[in-house]
Amino acid sequence: MYPEEIVIPMKEELTENGFSELLTPSEVDEKIKNNGTALVVINSVCGCSAGTARPGVIMAVQSSNKKPDVLATSFAGFDIDAVKKIREHLLPYPPSSPSIALFKNGQLVHYIERHMIEGRSAQMIADNLKGAFDQYCN
Repeated sequence: MYPEEIVIPMKEELTENGFSELLTPSEVDEKIKNNGTALVVINSVCGCSAGTARPGVIMAVQSSNKKPDVLATSFAGFDIDAVKKIREHLLPYPPSSPSIALFKNGQLVHYIERHMIEGRSAQMIADNLKGAFDQYCN
């Protein structure tokens, strides 16, 4: 498990921008199965990927006309039980962090894995998500 002093600032980058934390498996199920759209970010300490994932997600949410009903995040290597539960909802995809998932009515409809984040700019990630928001969000 990662030390809290490393994780907290990375968590706050999302929570200070409207994302709620998913800390328990029941919170994960509640947010994903809300009968609307839920954007769930598995946050990570990985600087190469998470360093563009977090800003990209924030940029997408702030600049999109259509937005998910729920914005939520959990931290890989820290919020162990919650991340395990999120990953159950992501099957058959293998564990990936950071990663970004959009659910609609409890079903995974768009997923960005780590390998799709690596080497991409925050703007590219935002554009990808905005396209998904246009397609799946009200």
